[in-house]
Amino acid sequence: MFLFLSKLLPLFIYPLGFACLMLVGAFITVWKRPRWCATFIALALVALVCGGNAWLTTQVVYSLEKQYVPQTELPKADAIVVLGGGVRAQLPPRPWVDVSEAGDRPLHGAQLYRQGKAPWVILSGGRIEWLGGGPPESGDMAKLVEAMGVPAAAILQDPTSLNTYENAVNVKKILDQRGLKRILLVTSAIHMPRSIQIFKKLGIDAIPAPTDFLVSESEIRSPVDTLQARLLGLIPEAESLDRLTRSLKEYVGMGIYRLRGWL
Repeated sequence: MFLFLSKLLPLFIYPLGFACLMLVGAFITVWKRPRWCATFIALALVALVCGGNAWLTTQVVYSLEKQYVPQTELPKADAIVVLGGGVRAQLPPRPWVDVSEAGDRPLHGAQLYRQGKAPWVILSGGRIEWLGGGPPESGDMAKLVEAMGVPAAAILQDPTSLNTYENAVNVKKILDQRGLKRILLVTSAIHMPRSIQIFKKLGIDAIPAPTDFLVSESEIRSPVDTLQARLLGLIPEAESLDRLTRSLKEYVGMGIYRLRGWL
């Protein structure tokens, strides 16, 4: 039940879900309370305009991604842990495993292995049955990293975890069974603040190795500042709305995980 509610309730906080909720309120009040109706419509418009604003979204995303940028070369460790969330199962009509934007995770993990950073790659992630199901995501990631040169004998899998907390709990079990101590933790930069805190809370010596950066430093230090860019920046974009939603998901997740004592 917690898993379902954790997916459902935050939807009404995110810009699109909040706007839809406000429009439902406007529909209910349009005849008898026109002022309320106008307020609901105004709130929906504000949510969509602000949520789709490129400048605002960039700042919120950067507030998360900047926290764990490696300042020096990553050290060697006992294992590379890659969290799931970036691949789509090989189900028809897909000819093979597909990757989404967060598919950088297994690719970066394989790259670190080929650089000799660790002798093991631990792939963590299952699939929620009522969200499409399919084979465990860890198995799909294994196909990707093997195609990039990681031998099957060096791959360990956690195929049952359904959220970040379970990722950490299950990975810790694998580490304890193998006598492994230090890990390089690979996940999206926007997801790293929540992930690294959970792993460290469980006593895992985790070094952040983020990937899948949505915002580059040049966009922050030298943003395009022309009249055309400003005008375009005022127009809401679906991509900006998606990025802001992903950022809010992390902040909401950190709040919920803190309440549960997981952070």
